[in-house]
Amino acid sequence: MEGLNLSEEKEKFSEKALKDFDLIDAAFNNNNQKAYAELMERYRKPLYHTILKMVKNTDDAEDLTIEAFAKAFRGLHKFKKEYTFSTWLFRIGTNNCIDFIRKKKLDTMSMSAAFKDESGDEVRLDLADTSLDPQEEAIKAQKIEWMQMIVNKLPIKYQKLIDFRYFQELSYEEISEKIEIPLGTVKAQLHRAKELLFDLIKERKDFI
Repeated sequence: MEGLNLSEEKEKFSEKALKDFDLIDAAFNNNNQKAYAELMERYRKPLYHTILKMVKNTDDAEDLTIEAFAKAFRGLHKFKKEYTFSTWLFRIGTNNCIDFIRKKKLDTMSMSAAFKDESGDEVRLDLADTSLDPQEEAIKAQKIEWMQMIVNKLPIKYQKLIDFRYFQELSYEEISEKIEIPLGTVKAQLHRAKELLFDLIKERKDFI
């Protein structure tokens, strides 16, 4: 992990951004689980709401938020302190949205998203192209692979629900009929499964 020296950091970044740098150092260098948890606590809600504006679906937004944190924690060694952590994380999140939107073949010609990072600079993302090139296909396949590795850490009943919903792309109603449990129970258990995925990302990084 590369970055500026201490005096340069203090001149360029806000107190919150500097605190993020300390947390990243603790997480990356010392495998401090509390540091991972605090980083997630700081940015989970704003990242979720940014993603929700793009995909217009709460379940999809939750899943993409999980993926963004998993990818960020896995790639902390690539983080450079020339940028704020929030800018880096939100770019990861919005890039995941691009992959998702392209996969779903949504109309993206008029879609855009923007947020302000810790330095007050606006980061804007405009989406237009809906085709997947070979490199993007490879990235999508890799993402599915590591997401499956995370899911495999869940209890069996949650693994099955995640598989039905997000790998087989069944509707809630189809899952309810398939496993013969009430629709409300399906939704509640899927919500719990996603909460457990967040916990796994916070507590362990060696498998993501």
